[in-house]
Amino acid sequence: MDSKRSVVIIGSGFAGLSAASFMAKEGWDVTVIEKNETPGGRARQLKENGFTFDMGPSFYWMPDVFERYFAQFGKMVSDYYSLHRLDPSYRIYWNDGYTDMHADLEKLKKTFEELEPGSAAKLEKYLAGAAYKYEVGVNKLVYKPSRSLTEFMDWQTIRGVFKLEVFTSIKKHIYKYFKHSKLRQVMEFPVLFLGALPEDTPALYSLMNYADIKGGTWYPERGMYSIVEGMYTLAKELGVKFQFGEDAKEIVIEKGVAKRVVTDKGVYESDAVISGADYQFTEMKLLPEAYRNYNEAYWDKKVMAPSCLLYYIGLNKKLKQPVHHSLFFDVSFDQHGKEIYKDPKWPAEPLFYVSVSSVTDDSVAPAGHENIVFLIPVASGLEGDSEELREQYFQKIVRRMENHLGESILEAVVYKKTYSVSDFVHDYNSYRGNAYGLANTLMQTAIFRPSCQNKKVKNLFYTGQLTVPGPGVPPSLISGEVVAKQVIRSFK
Repeated sequence: MDSKRSVVIIGSGFAGLSAASFMAKEGWDVTVIEKNETPGGRARQLKENGFTFDMGPSFYWMPDVFERYFAQFGKMVSDYYSLHRLDPSYRIYWNDGYTDMHADLEKLKKTFEELEPGSAAKLEKYLAGAAYKYEVGVNKLVYKPSRSLTEFMDWQTIRGVFKLEVFTSIKKHIYKYFKHSKLRQVMEFPVLFLGALPEDTPALYSLMNYADIKGGTWYPERGMYSIVEGMYTLAKELGVKFQFGEDAKEIVIEKGVAKRVVTDKGVYESDAVISGADYQFTEMKLLPEAYRNYNEAYWDKKVMAPSCLLYYIGLNKKLKQPVHHSLFFDVSFDQHGKEIYKDPKWPAEPLFYVSVSSVTDDSVAPAGHENIVFLIPVASGLEGDSEELREQYFQKIVRRMENHLGESILEAVVYKKTYSVSDFVHDYNSYRGNAYGLANTLMQTAIFRPSCQNKKVKNLFYTGQLTVPGPGVPPSLISGEVVAKQVIRSFK
């Protein structure tokens, strides 16, 4: 090779940052184009009035995936940020009290036993199966590019396919072990991150319960943005160049080869292109029709993971008994699920999630203040996203939280920013305003997800939560690694 090969990466979310570092490590000249002014994509940071908010992900699960990522560059997580394990991992509020998900397994088993005698032993048995799925699923299957069934044809995977339970729903799987409705909801909760109802999600994903209960919920000091800063710093140490505030406008194809990326500010020639932008946006807006993997009808049929209605809130007081993560399951789980997936509409009585990171971290709010993020999952593609609608939901969920906590919140609000479907479209070119990408249903898992390589343009690749392996922060890190290996292999 006379001179360095070059790659342009569109987007600096977790997948884009990951791909950039793996490409640079292999000696490529890497340029990352990012439409926003800072790295991180959906995991951006908001700083206002002394408050610091993580705008996107707030749960740190699967610490082993992050360790493995940094280790491949001769680094450790602790070189970039420090971690604190949360206890309880999170709290679930019901209409008649709450349940704490203790970090200590023995304490958690006691909690299960109190709700349903005999369930502690069942939890142990359930987690043993989930541990196997985690080992095979996370350490083997997700690191494959999923371009052909033959990748999965090693004997251990074939022999273990029944143990992986890909053809059983996680709902059925959970119901075999637990009878109490609260325990069933506790065990179903983690798969909501995967963007589909439990009855439509393969039981393989009980590996998420293993990640939750055994792996634990962690908090990176100064917030999830510390991960972004760590990955961005590593990328720069490896020589990656970043162009912020530039909007990709076109991927120029000549004779079936991607030659350059055109932005609103410049033109970037390269030997390969990796798009970490929204897959559907990349195909429909940046590529000529003749070179798209998929047409509009294909995307119309896809099951999208939810969007969100988010509130970034600053209070001028401390709450009496807050925990870092809380889930409000004090209304019908089934009803809200249907309003997201089966009959998409703005929810009548939504479940919601609350993060109070100032409980753990003094740096994210002024002294004597509280930093709160509220999140309501909503269907992707909803119309009528207005400030009035957002305010109605805010009043509704905060009053419910006030009732549970037995103290006022609304009168202490000194900072508020809202964020929802239309913002996801505007800021991230997100298809139908989705927040989490493509749902992990059986027919959208592995080889059934949009391909990480363009079938008509040999040097054009895709990474992120609409391709393999799927939604979430750890899968996005893995997605960047998987696609980088595909690019490098295609040039050998």
